[in-house]
Amino acid sequence: MKTKILVLAVLTFCTALIFTACQKDSSTTKTSDESTQVSTEADDQSTVSNESDDAANDAETMVEASASFSGRGYDVQSLICDATVVADTSSNTWSLTFTFNGSASCFDNRTRTGVIVVSMPSNTRWKNAGAAITVTFQNYKVTRKADQKSVTLNGAITCTNVSGGLLLNLASLHTITHTITSTTMSITFDDGTQRTWQIAKQRTFTYDGGYVITSTGMHTDGNTTGIAIWGTNRYGKDFTWQITQPIVVRQNCDFRVVSGQVINTRPGATATATFGLDASGNPTSCPGTGHYYMKIVWVNSNGVSATVILPY
Repeated sequence: MKTKILVLAVLTFCTALIFTACQKDSSTTKTSDESTQVSTEADDQSTVSNESDDAANDAETMVEASASFSGRGYDVQSLICDATVVADTSSNTWSLTFTFNGSASCFDNRTRTGVIVVSMPSNTRWKNAGAAITVTFQNYKVTRKADQKSVTLNGAITCTNVSGGLLLNLASLHTITHTITSTTMSITFDDGTQRTWQIAKQRTFTYDGGYVITSTGMHTDGNTTGIAIWGTNRYGKDFTWQITQPIVVRQNCDFRVVSGQVINTRPGATATATFGLDASGNPTSCPGTGHYYMKIVWVNSNGVSATVILPY
């Protein structure tokens, strides 16, 4: 099951358009430079968010597919297109090692190389409430095909099955809650800069004509709540990536984001993205084969702002 929030990658394109509009309202080089930086930051943050979620999806899928890891009682074969998976249950810590081969045929938008190791104590079963797995990235590099932009992840995230239960039983269990946390995620950007980010997200799975995945941020900083990712960007400036309205993905809408809002805040500017809208900027139901729209509002410290509504 792929639940990656693809729409967040579109934020790059959207913010680029906004910043172009802002530049028309300001003749200063400072505003132009700021616009470029915020656009790049939005892209960085959406990419890291997407890839950490996707790694969690792959890890949890493979753990659920293994009787030994999940405690389900029988094995179900599960394949990851662009990786080989080797299981090791010979010690007190069990592991699944994913080695990615850079295949260009598995995804339309990206390639992956490097290694991810999923580990858990041998006396743990993923189906039990509170069970946790560690997902360790070893030079895990994701390259976007469109522009060859890449990001390389090292460090680890912890995925916790807060509620217990397996997703294959979601229709009868009704609700399953997982969290994704990290204090050691090292990101190397394509310009060579390296930063350490922190992650604190909760994903609640429910069933309503298919999977419904609701993501929220768990970190609080002062009066700011709902922070999902925070740290220092590639330019050396502090930022927060805050989910102000839960991000909801529905299987019966082709695993698209159907609602939610995020705010990217950094010194001098904020960018707010609201999802699940119609062409007029109003909330709407699943458009079938048509488009959802997102509204992006950008404001800088000088009061320069712009709003745009774009399809995704």
